[in-house]
Amino acid sequence: MRILIVNGPNLNLLGTREPHIYGTRRFEDHLEELRTVFAGHTIGLYQSNVEGELINALQAADGSHQGVVFNGAGFTHTSVALRDTIAAMRIPVVEVHISNIHGREEFRERSLTAAKCAGVLTGFGLDGYRLAIDHLLRRP
Repeated sequence: MRILIVNGPNLNLLGTREPHIYGTRRFEDHLEELRTVFAGHTIGLYQSNVEGELINALQAADGSHQGVVFNGAGFTHTSVALRDTIAAMRIPVVEVHISNIHGREEFRERSLTAAKCAGVLTGFGLDGYRLAIDHLLRRP
C-alpha cells in the first residue's frame, strides 16, 4: 500500500519546537522507524507551512496513494479549504495530532477537518502516526 503523510505548518520544527508538548524527536527519525515497522509498504512524507501547497499535496495523493495520514497542525482549526479538499477525496484520510487538542487552548479543541476524515487520533504523541497507518492498512 502507498500511504502519504501530510504534515502542516511548524511540524518541520519537531524536536526543537516546544519539546514539553511535542517531544524531542525529529520527524525524519520517526519516519525511518515507520518505514521499518511497515516494510513492504511505501510511506511518503510531504510537509509544508503553506495552506495551498497542502491542498495540492492532498489532491495529488488522491489517485496515486491508497491513504493519507494528515496532521494539518494550526490549519486544522481554521481551514475550510482543507476540509473541502478532504471531503472531495476518494481515499481515506486519518487525522493525527501529536498533542491532545482537547486538553489545550480552547481554539484548538475544534477541528474543521475531522468530520471529513476516516478517523482522528489525538494525544498519542508521534505514535499516533503508527496507529493511523495501522488503521489504513486494516481498512476493508
